[in-house]
Amino acid sequence: MAEPGVTVFICISCTVAGEPSEKKPGRALYEAVLAAGQNLTVKPVDCMSVCKRPCTVALSAEGKWTYVVGDIRAEEHTQDVIRGARAYAASSNGIVPWRERPLCFRRGVIARIPPLTFLPEEQGL
Repeated sequence: MAEPGVTVFICISCTVAGEPSEKKPGRALYEAVLAAGQNLTVKPVDCMSVCKRPCTVALSAEGKWTYVVGDIRAEEHTQDVIRGARAYAASSNGIVPWRERPLCFRRGVIARIPPLTFLPEEQGL
């Protein structure tokens, strides 16, 4: 069974500067995460518009903050993406404590986006 309600979006269209344009690191990551068979809901995305930080992953779930993380590489970070998705799923609001995130997630966070149901009062605003 897939992690409840958690979706891992992976950009599959990015290219890396200096690499052949047909080489798609996001496609490799997407395929590696799928092949790992870890019961994750993984969806390819044609473009996340984070071209300077390939490849990019987003973790999302209903009522949780969405994380966008870049500079992920299939050959190094496939298991980190899976661990990050599991930690995200276990969190109540999508916010995984910094020290509990895989190192590539700590270094690669691009954005944290509030859920549609976000209430500023929840943060004392």
